[in-house]
Amino acid sequence: MQINSSLSEYLGYYKDKRLLTIFLFGLSSGFPWVLIGSVMSAWLKDEGLSRSMIGLFGVVFSAYTINFLWSPLLDRLKLPLLGNLLGQRRSWILLGQMVTFSATLSLGFITLKDQLFLAALLCFLIALASATHDIAIDAFRIDSLDTTESEKATAAAAMATSGWWSGYALLGALPFFLADLPSFDWSQIYFVLAGIVLLLMLVTLFAKEPNSHRELTHAQLEKEYQNKLFASGNSIWQRLFAWLAVTLVEPFKSFFTKNGVKTAFALLAFIFLFKVGEAFLARMSIVFYKEIGFTNTQIGQYSKLGTGLITIVFAFLGSIFNHKYGIVKGLFVSGIAMAASNLMFSWIAIAGPKEHLYALAIVVDGFTQAWSLVAMVAFISMLCDRAFSATHYALLASLSSLSRTLLSAYSGVVIDDWLNGNWALFFAITAMMVLPSLLFLYMIRHKLYAIEKQFHKNSTAAKGA
Repeated sequence: MQINSSLSEYLGYYKDKRLLTIFLFGLSSGFPWVLIGSVMSAWLKDEGLSRSMIGLFGVVFSAYTINFLWSPLLDRLKLPLLGNLLGQRRSWILLGQMVTFSATLSLGFITLKDQLFLAALLCFLIALASATHDIAIDAFRIDSLDTTESEKATAAAAMATSGWWSGYALLGALPFFLADLPSFDWSQIYFVLAGIVLLLMLVTLFAKEPNSHRELTHAQLEKEYQNKLFASGNSIWQRLFAWLAVTLVEPFKSFFTKNGVKTAFALLAFIFLFKVGEAFLARMSIVFYKEIGFTNTQIGQYSKLGTGLITIVFAFLGSIFNHKYGIVKGLFVSGIAMAASNLMFSWIAIAGPKEHLYALAIVVDGFTQAWSLVAMVAFISMLCDRAFSATHYALLASLSSLSRTLLSAYSGVVIDDWLNGNWALFFAITAMMVLPSLLFLYMIRHKLYAIEKQFHKNSTAAKGA
């Protein structure tokens, strides 16, 4: 399916100030992965922990896989005081940032090797707070665009992706540069990282809460449930039951009704499978770089700073392709490229720590990650019902996170126990992991094209009205 819109018109979408806010919230969403991911992995490695232990430490990311369980609360529950001051979405975002700041600051005061359990607990707290504020950030992005603006969906996805990688890679480069300075150790670096979280909180305070008719829709649904389930009366228990039904049942009913049961399960399975190989690579990448012989400064330059810049550029290029030819075709192309890019790391494992190969791998990997992320973010956003945007996006995104966290936690076991440290074979296997999802995507492609066509048709109809 081809989307009819000129390139100049598409580029004009980026003048919208709302997309800048989406970018800045992307920074806040990506940065916690530095705190409990790459920086913590490097600290654990320098403390002498095994690859298997470092891989298992990634279980703290499990919060991202289950955040859909409490996501309905972010659609329905208004926080005391903060909710009145900032609005539904921004209040939850700020709460998550406040918890993240406190836990990050606490990590600076611990001795890692002697307080490993406490470090894991603090990392899980950061993951829990971040996973919660991610729900609100994604809902904020979806709510920011009106139903008549579906053509801006890929642009918003590009800004969210660029922001995420700017937070994860560009800001994430700083601790690795500091780590090679004699005046900094990893615990002191966490004080610097806490300061960055504090600055990101300012974005939330000055952002504009998006307009929404969500509360009106919820109220109408509650009345319908009361009329269906109760012949008469309006007791507090009846109202509570109706509230719970709309909060916990209606979001899932809406998703399966809208897409059909078979298609809905097919969509969930594809989203789960798509990022498995990339997740295995990402979880062990820092360990691989350090073992193969690259310095912390090189890791900061290429894996963080270089990846961030490349991802930002290719996120916009990928969004242009997705906008012109459709999101589903974008998923196909990016998936194939993503698989091929993993083989670059096998080349490095065989050739050794050659800096030019490292740079080339980062360029290729940054391109494929940007393209696949933009396509996936736009795809998931397209599937969301505006009345339950927080719940729907969290449900779908958490499935993608499930493969990136729980399964990739065993990546160290795979390289240690199954492959005896054979990095080249490990990365070749990760390249093959994307193939089942592409086969599955091909099998349901006609249903996905229909969903995408309806998405843009609704936007056109809304404009006409």
